[in-house]
Amino acid sequence: MVKVIMHGCCGHMGQVISDLASKDPEVEIVAGIDIADKGNTSYPVFTDMKACQVDADVVIDFSSAKAVDTLLDFCAEKALPVVLCTTGLSEEQLQKVEETAKKTAVLKSANMSLGINTLMKLLQDAAKVLATAGFDMEIVERHHKLKLDAPSGTALALADSINEAMDNKYHYVYDRSQRREQRDSKEIGISAVRGGTIVGDHEVIFAGPDEVIEFKHTAYSKAVFGKGALEAAKFLAGKPAGRYDMADVIEG
Repeated sequence: MVKVIMHGCCGHMGQVISDLASKDPEVEIVAGIDIADKGNTSYPVFTDMKACQVDADVVIDFSSAKAVDTLLDFCAEKALPVVLCTTGLSEEQLQKVEETAKKTAVLKSANMSLGINTLMKLLQDAAKVLATAGFDMEIVERHHKLKLDAPSGTALALADSINEAMDNKYHYVYDRSQRREQRDSKEIGISAVRGGTIVGDHEVIFAGPDEVIEFKHTAYSKAVFGKGALEAAKFLAGKPAGRYDMADVIEG
């Protein structure tokens, strides 16, 4: 049984993960940390992180960027592994993540979905064959109208995955409206769609002479990210200090 502290337990994703964990015989959430106890958990909640002295194997974080520094200090001090799911970290915070990983196990990924991270591996294999054969590559991502950033971090991670497989020879193009020129063979186009309540949709297109191959991932609820976070927590518990990502979880 992996004992988990849920950081950001009263938020939406904290509640999603708490519900999933209650149905998973391999995981138990033993404590939560949040800025306020809303009374919506079955475990003790601490509003002061330092007051949380509950024995645990790993922390799952789905909070806010402003809470991450204190969390990293807490985990480093206790040598407590942490699955870091909060996005929008500054360059200074990303450096702090690397420093913390020298003292404890830290898993951080652009997207916690097992499906997306499996897709990244498939795209690398596909790119080595198709891009080498001259196929053009485009990524189209769709999200709800409230999402602020574009393109999504996941779309960029998919592009980075492809580019890594191709020795980083490609550059990214986000807007062609100001250009009147033929497509560069070494570009990856990334387009963003915003509307409605779309949870997350990513499509990668390999367009070649007389044929098109498409890879697509659709998230129907945020539960896919919660499931990935729990699998990451199971993986990370007991691991030595270092930086990990979802690719490590998939490879087992």
